[in-house]
Amino acid sequence: MKSFAIIFAVAVVASAAFAGGTSTVTLDVSNMTCAACPITVRKALEKVPGVDSAKIDVKAHRAIVAFDPAKTTPQLLTKATAAAGFPSTVQQVQ
Repeated sequence: MKSFAIIFAVAVVASAAFAGGTSTVTLDVSNMTCAACPITVRKALEKVPGVDSAKIDVKAHRAIVAFDPAKTTPQLLTKATAAAGFPSTVQQVQ
């Protein structure tokens, strides 16, 4: 009976992890020219519901965004950067 409880608990935790899976998108971001630019891009992305984190590489002109695909899409992320003055395109989605 004890092993059944353990197996059940593991199954519940695993199904919860898969239900709320996180995706990652890499965006090519234009117009980043100064030290403040990546901060503005990160803040714009983090305001989008469903974004877990946003890491900006100003030298590579890229943003790597972890997000919940049930709450947002890569297209909404590119709209957020464009609205902040930094047009972006989707390079890769994982």
